[in-house]
Amino acid sequence: MDYEEIKADVEKVLSEKRFTHSVGVAKKAVELAKIYGVDEDIAKKTAIAHDVAKEITKEEKLNYAKEHNIEVDEIESAKPSLLHGKIGADIAAKKYGFSEDMQNAIKFHTTGRANMSILEKIIYVADKIEENRKGKKVDIEKARELSKKDIDETIIFLMDESIVYNIGKEGLVHPKTIEARNYLLMHKN
Repeated sequence: MDYEEIKADVEKVLSEKRFTHSVGVAKKAVELAKIYGVDEDIAKKTAIAHDVAKEITKEEKLNYAKEHNIEVDEIESAKPSLLHGKIGADIAAKKYGFSEDMQNAIKFHTTGRANMSILEKIIYVADKIEENRKGKKVDIEKARELSKKDIDETIIFLMDESIVYNIGKEGLVHPKTIEARNYLLMHKN
């Protein structure tokens, strides 16, 4: 499927606000793809579809996961909104024919994971710093500047800010986020 077809399909299932965010993520993903040498079309398609399952209800998410044999960990059981990445990846594979790397970029765009591909990193960062985002959890301007220079440092920064925010509100932190952060720290140049 080409980008415009995917975009039109995604627009049908998202609210105007969420769709605007997805368009912003696609724009930012293209900018980052240029910097980090990733196919811009692949980054753009992945980005526009990253939240395709975001607005499915909690019950629908849990039912979809069960029906499609998607593993649900204990954090996702407690906070089913996190399942939108895994479900979105499944939808993107079946509906749009996305590659494994594109699926993983959607699957882990919220939590991250150890040893992320460059496409996964781009979608993770683009999701958090696109132009429509306001800095509640994060010093977004700092993250935007950092993203132009060092994607790994940007991810560490974003994860640090998110972890501190979640701890401050006694929220859950997914173990994959900790694993991703530790991996990046241990593999710094």
